[in-house]
Amino acid sequence: MSMLYISDAVEEVYGRQLDEIAPHWPRFVARPDGVEPDYGSIEFFYFSGDIYPSRVRDFAVAALKSENLRWLHTFSAGVDSPFFQTLLGKGVCVSTSSGVHAVPIAQTVMLYLLALTRDLPGWLGDQSNRIWNPRSIGALQGLKVGVLGMGPIGYEIARLCQAMRMDAIAFRRTVRGDEPCPTYGIAELDSHLSEMDVIVLALPLTPETDRLLGASRLSRVKPGVLIVNVGRGACLDEEALVCGLESGQVGGAGLDVFAEEPLPQGSPLWTMSNVIVTPHSSGEELGNHTEATKIFLENVVRYQKGRSLLNKVPKLEPL
Repeated sequence: MSMLYISDAVEEVYGRQLDEIAPHWPRFVARPDGVEPDYGSIEFFYFSGDIYPSRVRDFAVAALKSENLRWLHTFSAGVDSPFFQTLLGKGVCVSTSSGVHAVPIAQTVMLYLLALTRDLPGWLGDQSNRIWNPRSIGALQGLKVGVLGMGPIGYEIARLCQAMRMDAIAFRRTVRGDEPCPTYGIAELDSHLSEMDVIVLALPLTPETDRLLGASRLSRVKPGVLIVNVGRGACLDEEALVCGLESGQVGGAGLDVFAEEPLPQGSPLWTMSNVIVTPHSSGEELGNHTEATKIFLENVVRYQKGRSLLNKVPKLEPL
């Protein structure tokens, strides 16, 4: 009989609902220091947000050991890690909770931009030193923002930029025509580099986006440009970014993701006064795990009825 693998936290809150919507799916409830399941019987898997980060490894190993796994739903939006790619390569159906984190991430982008343009780090430094230092500060209105990546996060970022009276343009692989701002193919990025006051990366990591914003492009951006990365760390060349920040070519940066996480202690980004570093937490918000699990539960119903799943990840194309 098909078995669903879930965490103890999910069982505690949603066990009764799962009894109702999936009565024919027995559940294995993973508990810290609990017994191991019969991996051969696991066909369905919920990679829930409550396990992040302390129990991620245990859950990932369990999923990879489940040789008969047919479907895995993850609380996250991104599936570019080797773990998910391995499952997709095995033919496992993978779906995500894409969109759940869009609003808090977009709000965090606004936090970075407000802090950088209005010199919040400087104000906090003055406060801690009891220094009264009135001075001129910048503003957001009128800035031209380039949003790289137009998934749910990019859409919300562009919408908030416009609400804050900024001029937003966007770049994505394929322009659909329903975007909330003028949008171009990613191949047209170079022709707009010198006109953008802000560049926000909200991209997944793919061969095409790996170091998309590297030394060559950073040398051609508008002097003083602000860089924000809430997508994947490797989409931005951190060494080139540091050089740009030191030279003044880049005016400041708000970074939530990094090529190596946690960010190494020796990284100069930690101590730069015009850089805001956050620990891959821009999407955190009370209720996020609940919203992610609602998508999972809806997909449980859809899966049993043979209907298309929400946020199903496309199958890997054979090489």
